[in-house]
Amino acid sequence: MLPQRRWFLSQCGLGLGSVALWDLLGGQVLGESSAGRAAPSPLAARAGHFPGKAKAVIHLFMAGAPSQLELFDEKPALTRLAGGPLPQSVIGDQRYAFIQPDAAVMGPQYQFAKHGESGADISEALPHLAKIADQVCFIKSMHTDQFNHAPAQLLLNSGFSQPGRPSLGSWAVYGLGAETNELPAFVVMSTGAGLSGGAALWSSGFLPTIYTGVPLRKQGDPILNVSSPAGVSSQMQAETFRLIEQLNRRRFEAVHDPEIATRISNFEMAARLQTSAPELMDLSQETQATLDAYGCEPDKPSFARSCLLARRMVERGVRFINIFHSGWDAHSDVVGNIRNNCKTTDQASAALVQDLIQRGMLDETLVVWGGEFGRTPMVESNPALGRNLGRDHHPQAFTMWMAGGGTRAGTTLGATDEFGFHVVEDPVHVHDLQATVLHCLGFDHERLTYHHAGRDFRLTDVHGKIVHKVLS
Repeated sequence: MLPQRRWFLSQCGLGLGSVALWDLLGGQVLGESSAGRAAPSPLAARAGHFPGKAKAVIHLFMAGAPSQLELFDEKPALTRLAGGPLPQSVIGDQRYAFIQPDAAVMGPQYQFAKHGESGADISEALPHLAKIADQVCFIKSMHTDQFNHAPAQLLLNSGFSQPGRPSLGSWAVYGLGAETNELPAFVVMSTGAGLSGGAALWSSGFLPTIYTGVPLRKQGDPILNVSSPAGVSSQMQAETFRLIEQLNRRRFEAVHDPEIATRISNFEMAARLQTSAPELMDLSQETQATLDAYGCEPDKPSFARSCLLARRMVERGVRFINIFHSGWDAHSDVVGNIRNNCKTTDQASAALVQDLIQRGMLDETLVVWGGEFGRTPMVESNPALGRNLGRDHHPQAFTMWMAGGGTRAGTTLGATDEFGFHVVEDPVHVHDLQATVLHCLGFDHERLTYHHAGRDFRLTDVHGKIVHKVLS
């Protein structure tokens, strides 16, 4: 009896995912090619579909969802209606997890002013961002399909509301490869509390795991297990790596399994990181003026330190950097929540953009700032849960900003209605944002695909359109 085709392919290590990687590498594998030359790594630098203006992305993800009504989207009508309900015609059949649709309106809790030649409306809670208003593109018409944190965070970071799909950073590295072999191509840092979406937010999903984000730790070794264990000499480590590499290459030549390629690359990277990671983390190379600009203490983990490290990573060729800062979920005390989180993030976010400008790096570095959805115009006050003067989740409308990397500085796109409830001008879905980021990197989001489970997948699924109005 002839073996089934699916079984045969799986035994040969040539499932369709492997075929996709083989094609990506131009038919070459790790190790020696038939001509005796070293074949390229899965992380070898590659060209996109067209020359992209951005070579790297720094994604400042504000997990928990900042209130756009206190930061970017001034709505005087909410002040006038404060204490009363929104018109039923506005709310429609919308339901919420923690408030009733007829909950009282709460006006903006911070004052707004126009800044820069662009006249961008920015809250007093963001004084540092206000200074770079003309370097930023604001999108006030973001909307999403998801209402709860985990699925909304997953949708924004991976294009799908459930775990298992590749993250945006993984797609970027899969498409472009790496510009350095001294540091991971995709690095993840996290500040604040835990993340609802978990490690799936930087997972490679069904892509080979070599494209998974590498978490940078807050304390101890910057990357887990990068130091040799006690009693292991450099000679012993080198001999061990050499033997493991030989065994892995033999196996790869036999079955062409992409996960073996990942294993080989990770061992090689681990050896290099023993030198490159400490050098990256050594902020004594930075001037005091730079540290002060970010509000950074060299040896104290913080959002500011992560932003400075992100700039240093881009200088060293890291392709994609995620900084997750959680804690924006203001179900209670939206005033205090905004004050505390802006104190933590505003100065460093603005300093990052300014630093990239001063070093001539912003044109080729895309900075993205925002959360997974917005907050309601209505107040959340629930004595049973100990909540007062907060705002619930609001997927219909929120604000994000971008800078550099081919975006149009000094621009504000989109608008919401007078209540900040619905988008009424230039709606931008999460998939549209993803398509635009990929465009900045040099990709047609409809053509950047990976064959898995019988069909071609892409970051934007079957959706998404480039937001040309935010591009320079």
